[in-house]
Amino acid sequence: MKSALFTVLLLVGAAQAQQGFVANPSLPNAPSTRKFWSYENKLDFSILAGQITVDAITTQKGLSEGYRESNPVIRPLVTRGAAGEAAASSLGFGFALGTAYVLHRTHHYKAERIATRAMITVEGGFVANNLYRLY
Repeated sequence: MKSALFTVLLLVGAAQAQQGFVANPSLPNAPSTRKFWSYENKLDFSILAGQITVDAITTQKGLSEGYRESNPVIRPLVTRGAAGEAAASSLGFGFALGTAYVLHRTHHYKAERIATRAMITVEGGFVANNLYRLY
């Protein structure tokens, strides 16, 4: 009799515990996803777009003064004048934006920031090189 009473109390206790668990519908909040066009990315890509614009202008100025494009992949485009330079700049910016977006969509947020800042740094080096050679 004692074991039957103990079994009933144990089952009632287990049923009450399960009922309390099911009755509590609040679940912890899922981690929020970051938006791609955050203030940080807007600022970073604005800086990159400005640098690409300055690079395009200084490249065309250098080509008109007799310099030669050192990048063999982009050379066929930039030697075609403003239209080719616009195409090359658009391809470069699109590649940068696409790389950051793929990293963002795969939740590699730190790698996204590092890659974007690295692209800004490299483009800044190109601009500094152009300005150094021209002036």
